[in-house]
Amino acid sequence: MFREKAITVGVVIPSIKRWKVEDSLEELALLAYTAGAEVALSIIQERDSYNSAFLIGKGKVKDVERLCREKKANLVIFDDDLTPAQVRNLEDALGTKVIDRTELILDIFAQRAKTKEGKLQVELAQLRYLLPKLVGKGLTLSRLGGGIGTRGPGEMKLEIDRRRIREKIKRIEEALKKVERTRDLHRKSRMGIPTIALVGYTNAGKSTLFNSLTHAHTKIDDKLFVTLDPLIRKIRLPGDREAFLSDTVGFIRKLPHHLVAAFRATLEEVREADLLLHVVDASSRNMEEQIEAVGSVLKELDVPLIPLIYVYNKIDRLEDYDPFRKSFLNKPDSAAISALRGIGIGGLLEKIAETLYPSIKDVASSVRVTTASVT
Repeated sequence: MFREKAITVGVVIPSIKRWKVEDSLEELALLAYTAGAEVALSIIQERDSYNSAFLIGKGKVKDVERLCREKKANLVIFDDDLTPAQVRNLEDALGTKVIDRTELILDIFAQRAKTKEGKLQVELAQLRYLLPKLVGKGLTLSRLGGGIGTRGPGEMKLEIDRRRIREKIKRIEEALKKVERTRDLHRKSRMGIPTIALVGYTNAGKSTLFNSLTHAHTKIDDKLFVTLDPLIRKIRLPGDREAFLSDTVGFIRKLPHHLVAAFRATLEEVREADLLLHVVDASSRNMEEQIEAVGSVLKELDVPLIPLIYVYNKIDRLEDYDPFRKSFLNKPDSAAISALRGIGIGGLLEKIAETLYPSIKDVASSVRVTTASVT
């Protein structure tokens, strides 16, 4: 498989800790790999403020240009959003393709969307992203050779005017409204049976847990955003109860607003759920930041107060002496599992059943009291 060679760039300013930028660049490298690029080098510049013309300083631009030649990199990815003018200035100075984090994520979504709905949602997000950037994008005006940043509607001749793009956006929005109405009908057909929605940071193990609970065989990969199109299956719970389980797209820090807006119809499954399972990668050193990122997206979606269970996954990767993470695992609104190894799945199902059907908990408690009195 051909992989583009990329250099990633991050900027530290006084309001942002360096370690956060370093962690974000690590994630950016994984995003780049998911999109089909190999990161040859990551560069961080510390500045008092962002440079309005290049984001980074002019001297650092020269360094990046030299390193592109040395590493034979044909792509530079910035971790921060770039203005159209900054993209044009950077491409002119570097002589290579320049994209930002948002464009990279949109490109991954364009690759991963399989259903008609998923493709429409990605196209809508890309068109909304493209619209304000149509005026002069330097090398991007001749991006006809393919590669990251050119998939989906980005492959259209960029001479297309704003009016035609707005018309296409309107047509896609109307098509997605029809999809939303169809989803509403499907939800009504499930009335009487509670719905559980899996949410969580991308690559936290939601699809693995979905497979474990439903005995399905959805695709699992150690890459970001494997699941774009929602999946819904029925599961059995203790007490001979049942529920519908929905797997949704993974969240991420700096998730483009265009994507959240475009995927609102899909994410309605989250807003309409009776219970949320927030799947967390307990082995990640960025666990707390990832929990916060998911919370931010849920807030942006205006998700109402829905019962939520934190599902701390991948506990098989934890060291026994990790007291910090263990303090999270023992909270009453949480469950510790390994979806891959099947550890803790029974306890999670019991907690789900007790949350959705409180009477089960009351019956279980009375059985324990009766058994204790007999002995």
